[in-house]
Amino acid sequence: MKKFQSEFGHNYKTYSFGYANYCIRNKKDKLSDIYTAGYLPYSGSPGVKDIFYMARSARVPLGSFKLSSENRRVARKFDGKLIRELVPLKNFDISNKGFINFCSDYFSKRHGPLVMPEERLKTILNHGLITDIVSYSMNNKPLAYVFEVSDKDMTHFWYSFYDLSLVFQSLGMWLMLDGVRHAQKAVRNYFYVGTVYGEKALYKTVFDNVEYWDGGEWVDDKKQLKKLGRSDNEKMVNIMDDWKSKIDLF
Repeated sequence: MKKFQSEFGHNYKTYSFGYANYCIRNKKDKLSDIYTAGYLPYSGSPGVKDIFYMARSARVPLGSFKLSSENRRVARKFDGKLIRELVPLKNFDISNKGFINFCSDYFSKRHGPLVMPEERLKTILNHGLITDIVSYSMNNKPLAYVFEVSDKDMTHFWYSFYDLSLVFQSLGMWLMLDGVRHAQKAVRNYFYVGTVYGEKALYKTVFDNVEYWDGGEWVDDKKQLKKLGRSDNEKMVNIMDDWKSKIDLF
């Protein structure tokens, strides 16, 4: 992989100079090596492929994974009730309008229309990284889709989309838990769950043995990860207060 940085910001008062870290995937690079180095796939711009960014992400070591009491509580909600089907991307009809509308509607209603417009969704589907699409249904009705990136060593739970009528029944958490269990059965080493910023992302710490990337190494400290996630919200409040104080001057 070829690593590079992009200047992000600076604060001369504290001698703080920020650079965002990226890498380019070469043909011979193993996906698992890129993820192990703390990178996740970049999907922010149409036409950009094989670019990865470094962030505070989390993963579950599958060799030591065991269900916690909370995991078992969530598992009981949907285990045995949904039909799961894993289809390699090359065999999945990604142009199906019902599928596209399901995924677009989920993000629009859950996160806002600007987060995942149809153009970005199609960019991700054609990114070249997704290996499988996992679908879940009940009585022939689609209830959820998950985009997975996998190789023989790891699985990345990249994006999930589900019926929002079940949002308060922990379906989203169950989908991630179901992915962990299937990756463990497939004898993968790690299950990656994406970035952990802000309190809304702390559901990813529901796994007892979760690790997070601190910018230099993987750290097995769930308590610290939760602390970092909560402090993100405090930082945002401080930024907004500073912004408002400057506006009040005019």
